[in-house]
Amino acid sequence: MTLNADLLMALRQAMRLCQDVRAQAFSGMQKYSAAKGASEPVTLADYGAQAILCRAIAHAYPEDAVISEEDGEQFLRLTTPEQRRDIVARISRFTWSDVREEDVVGWLNFGKNKRGAARTWVIDPIDGTKGFIEGRHYAVCVGVLQDGKPTDGMMACPQYRHGRGMMVYTYNGALYQTDAECNRSERVSVSTRRDPTTWRSVQSYEDSQQGNKDSEKVVNAAGWRVPVRDLDSMEKYALVANGDVDLFVRLPKPTHYRHMIWDHVAGVALVLAGGGTVTDWDGSPLDFSQGEVLPNQGVIASSGVMHEALVAAARKVVTRVV
Repeated sequence: MTLNADLLMALRQAMRLCQDVRAQAFSGMQKYSAAKGASEPVTLADYGAQAILCRAIAHAYPEDAVISEEDGEQFLRLTTPEQRRDIVARISRFTWSDVREEDVVGWLNFGKNKRGAARTWVIDPIDGTKGFIEGRHYAVCVGVLQDGKPTDGMMACPQYRHGRGMMVYTYNGALYQTDAECNRSERVSVSTRRDPTTWRSVQSYEDSQQGNKDSEKVVNAAGWRVPVRDLDSMEKYALVANGDVDLFVRLPKPTHYRHMIWDHVAGVALVLAGGGTVTDWDGSPLDFSQGEVLPNQGVIASSGVMHEALVAAARKVVTRVV
């Protein structure tokens, strides 16, 4: 499929709303995460961004299904009337429309009862919420599944290149990037660098602060000396997709941890459209056909040049840990 131009506009509107919320004093709320077995933060920006994105999907693709991190009932339960008025006003301002609270609830719930649809949109309105709250990187992410396969995606990365921002998206099977103002789009692809001394890598900021330096461990096990940057969110996928970096690795986590598909679909679609490779840590394919939970244990995303070597190195690291 080809992403509707209105969706790219909605992505930009969602990004602007997130920036607007973060520019002012705000506080996060806590919701229970089945994936992490604990509470995790959610903000008004999560609800506002998702509502804007679902609004555009509902208009352009009314028969499609949606899997998304937030929902209307949660929005009503966790927010105060004042907070709801705040986010309604922001959505109205950024979409240039007259929005009511019931509209927001309806958009947050759009597509959730259409699991048998031929196409499913997978939304993470703010991937990297802790990064968002603490002033680091975050991403607004939308992916598309057809027959359980990631086929399209778009992602806004507001903090890219010291806050200049970017949006990267698929179009007719190729990958494109534009700035935060949509001034100019250019086709991009994964890195063609073949010399390991020129490679660059990223790894999860939060995991790294806990000592789980996955990419660093794996590139060291492969015998390379690759600079590794800690980074929040699915922006890691976008940087592999557009060639800024060459790889990132996420190894298996404790047994209670479950990967949710909204944390991966958009990013995987971008890397594949850019010509890269994405697998589990052991080289097996990622399986998005099982509902909201991704049954895989880890991720390796790369330009493809070194992918087999990364899998071999990851096997060594995991075996050593076990």
